[in-house]
Amino acid sequence: MIAHDARKSASGRRTAGALTQVGTEVSINFGSALAGLAIPIVGATLVVAVRQLVMVLAVGPFYRPSRASFTWPRLYPAILLGIDLAIMNLTFYQAVHLLGLGIAATIEFLGPLALALALSRRILDVICVAVAAIGVLALTGIDGSINVWGIVLALIAAAAWAGYILLTRRVALTLPGLEGLTVASAVSLVIIAPLALLTLDTGRITWPVIALLLGIGVLSSALPYSLDTYILRRITARLYAIITSFGPVVAALFGWLLLAEALSLVQIAAIVLVCAAAATAIATQRDMPTAPLAEASPHIT
Repeated sequence: MIAHDARKSASGRRTAGALTQVGTEVSINFGSALAGLAIPIVGATLVVAVRQLVMVLAVGPFYRPSRASFTWPRLYPAILLGIDLAIMNLTFYQAVHLLGLGIAATIEFLGPLALALALSRRILDVICVAVAAIGVLALTGIDGSINVWGIVLALIAAAAWAGYILLTRRVALTLPGLEGLTVASAVSLVIIAPLALLTLDTGRITWPVIALLLGIGVLSSALPYSLDTYILRRITARLYAIITSFGPVVAALFGWLLLAEALSLVQIAAIVLVCAAAATAIATQRDMPTAPLAEASPHIT
């Protein structure tokens, strides 16, 4: 009876964790869709700056540094992470503006997918990567009708996302609690804020726009980050990664619902193909003692 209750309790925790992560995927991509509405009004730089500001306000109160802790050898991984965050978010949001949310999110997902499979020697993984590459090729328009600069920005965001995972793992292993995330968010804000001020058009700032920007920050950063610890205590890294791999599908859905993005049947099939290839590759991996996707949330973009 006790064993049955324990299994039932564990199953309930896994279900709660999985459903919560599905909710965070919805939150993140809803926030990205709102960013697609805000960028034509105020520009991608201000959207990213406000998002980072919300993140700093969310995690900052939990950080109590001492003067002795401010040393380069100790903090440089977090500083590099902050630089990476600035690059990743700026390039991704600009790619969303040029390509649309569904396409930009799918191309960006190649970063963590490539990182997860980089050390693999399995034939199945090679096949999955090839299938994902075919999907992205179909998605980006073989006929050359898609924005090339948007593709370049999305690929930079993909590389930055892979770098984010590696750097976050390093930060998690060297800095306690939320210290690394707080420092990285502050560094990112310091980089982006001056650019945002240079491009700021105060005539476009209204209370509805401010509410929209704050909503993006909460949905894309503060809410998912606050739930990651809860989720990763209840589900495996493999399940976490599998659910994340369907993020581009959720992004495409919100792009259609909120941004009126029209995707062809070929592009829809390409998005599904990339997600299916990623899910197959991740689901068939052997369990490892630690996993970058568990230690570093993909919830930045």
